[in-house]
Amino acid sequence: MLDPLGPYCDNITDYRLSYYLILAPVCNYAKGKWVVDDRRPLYSGFGCKQWLTPMWACSLMQRQDFAFEKLRWQPKGCEMEEFEGPKFLKRMQDKTLAFVGDSLGRQQFQSPMCMITAGKDRSDVLDVGNEYGLEPLDVKDPQTEYAMHLDRPPPFLRQFLHKIDVLVLNTGHHWNRGKLRANRWVMYVGGAPNTNKKIANMGRAKNFTIHNTVKWLDSQVPKHPHLKAFYRSISPRHFVNGDWNTGGSCNNTKPMSIGKEVLQEGSSDHAAVSAVRWTGVKLLDITALSQVRDEGHISRICITSSPGVQDCLHWCLPGVPDTWNEILFAQI
Repeated sequence: MLDPLGPYCDNITDYRLSYYLILAPVCNYAKGKWVVDDRRPLYSGFGCKQWLTPMWACSLMQRQDFAFEKLRWQPKGCEMEEFEGPKFLKRMQDKTLAFVGDSLGRQQFQSPMCMITAGKDRSDVLDVGNEYGLEPLDVKDPQTEYAMHLDRPPPFLRQFLHKIDVLVLNTGHHWNRGKLRANRWVMYVGGAPNTNKKIANMGRAKNFTIHNTVKWLDSQVPKHPHLKAFYRSISPRHFVNGDWNTGGSCNNTKPMSIGKEVLQEGSSDHAAVSAVRWTGVKLLDITALSQVRDEGHISRICITSSPGVQDCLHWCLPGVPDTWNEILFAQI
């Protein structure tokens, strides 16, 4: 019987090496607990007027309790690097961080502006939106409708993705018939108004869009090796006894009264998990850790709200979105 290695067998045996691969455990930042930290918040809601939308700066409203600002997220079994503005700016020097999403994405954008500046005014910050193809819609004409393409990313993202180093996408709570009618959005698929009744279902339309956007972004990652792409899981609502327009409320002001710990391994946002699975797009999982923070919403203190209407969707800032960004920064 012939030796398949032939006369080279002895040499191979003599010079054979053993390799041991030691992999550091990957931190599951979504698993952990909220702890009280007197060093918090990272900035003052009174001082960050340059960046915060007034209705989200609960310090400037009628809210009197600020215990919700004193919590820090502690991942289980691993440490999360302490956020420092100068260190973050050095890491992101000459790079672009983009948040693309809804009003909660806007909250996540305003949060790091306050975290980085410690709430201080900065005259050297410029609006560069037009350099990335961002143009405000003219919504004055009530007859004008706007195409909402479910199967393709927005033009500015396709055109300027090469200029972005860190991209955070999100969507979620605007997927309802009321929002579509109010904003005069029309679903488009294949460049034409959608006629597929299955996709016309709001839940399916949302998932269809998320999957298509992530799939496209995944196809772009190899072309842009510098790009770190994230899809942020959905931010939870905490309406009790109704919705925003039917008397729903979130009156709790005591931190951790419905829990402080998250022990589950997977994300609560199954649609997001499904979309990013086997792609180069990472999941920024904030759903479960935000679910136990019902006291952190704007609630009834917003001065622009109608009587009896509470905001149990958006968060007070400083607040929970700061933690989303701490987790994001730990991963970039």
